[in-house]
Amino acid sequence: MGHDSNQRSCSHIFKLSLTHFYHFLFFALGLSLGVSTIGFNDSKSFPFTTVLSSLQASVSSSISPPPLASPSPQQPPIVVMSCPSNNGAANVSYSTGVSLDEGNLLIHNMSDEELLWRASMVPERQEYPSKFVAKLAFMFLTKGPLPMGRLWERFFKGNEGLYSIYVHAAPSYNETVPKDSVFYGRRIPSQAVDWGTISMIDAERRLLASALLDFSNQRFILLSEACIPFFNFTTVYSYLINSNVSFLGSFDDPRKPGRGRYNPKMQPHINITDWRKGSQWFEVNRELAIHIISDEKFHHIFKEYCHPPCYSDEHYLPTLANIRYPHLISNRSITYVDWSRGGPHPAKFGAGWITDEFLNRIRFESNCTYNGKSTSLCFLFARKFAPNALGRLLGLATPVLGIGH
Repeated sequence: MGHDSNQRSCSHIFKLSLTHFYHFLFFALGLSLGVSTIGFNDSKSFPFTTVLSSLQASVSSSISPPPLASPSPQQPPIVVMSCPSNNGAANVSYSTGVSLDEGNLLIHNMSDEELLWRASMVPERQEYPSKFVAKLAFMFLTKGPLPMGRLWERFFKGNEGLYSIYVHAAPSYNETVPKDSVFYGRRIPSQAVDWGTISMIDAERRLLASALLDFSNQRFILLSEACIPFFNFTTVYSYLINSNVSFLGSFDDPRKPGRGRYNPKMQPHINITDWRKGSQWFEVNRELAIHIISDEKFHHIFKEYCHPPCYSDEHYLPTLANIRYPHLISNRSITYVDWSRGGPHPAKFGAGWITDEFLNRIRFESNCTYNGKSTSLCFLFARKFAPNALGRLLGLATPVLGIGH
């Protein structure tokens, strides 16, 4: 009996001790968890805020999935690209699948296929997550230097945050521009361009794709080194941003320089009745720009069957727009070119041509339609101007063109 009593007593004491042990263990675990949680809450704002700030400050992410067509996942190419600063004008930056480098050098190692693929991505959500200021993308397709650069510098001055600049120069061109120039660091990776061939279209699409990587770019203007602005920036910006169509010429030319360049091998995808001609120097909105760089079908046809005397730069975009996007274009160019002298190249204007009468005749003595209404303001830019015309143009920039000092 005494042995049984002692055994029960010991068992009771053991159970109480075990219960106390569990209570202590749970208390200790709870206390540790509470301390950890408090410590985490006190410190968690720093890393998350840092990451969020980093995401908001960049226009791109360095991680992007490879194309779906790839047989196995691969590391995407390393991309180093930046977009011009908005200087406080824009309130949001957008991710474009590229990495940023400090400065504003437009450098990357993407092939054309990779660049076009990245730029053709369109968000499924129609509304932007925050307000931003729309910009004009000025795309210069050049052989080398920009002899009208000083006039363009004046044109852009004071309008920072409302424009972006992209320059496609010959790969062999190695000269640099001063660091305080608006053109500094704005060259994109380029390839050789042969006049009148599909390589010119490739250069145009390269410029468009590079500019499309910046979501704030909403209008895209193709220019040459011989182009000049005919109005001040405010007028140009308002005219383009408020337009409800793109400015791309597309007309049916029954003559030898028109339908005479058509290749019957383009059938059945392109018929003679689809064939169009137009100026190379276009201005397009973001929607049409994405359509242009996304096209594979018609680009391939022109690459195969359009060779001199068929000139892709005069027929590819006008024909593409006529077949697929006629509702998106105004069917006119906003860049004045004088073809009245005949020949394969337009007239070139030297210093002797530059008078206020000559400039104002081009600026105001035309008739066209803008957003459904008739207007005499039809050309915002003009070409071809010889380098020796720069001095006279700078002298008339403020009193005639309205472009400040």
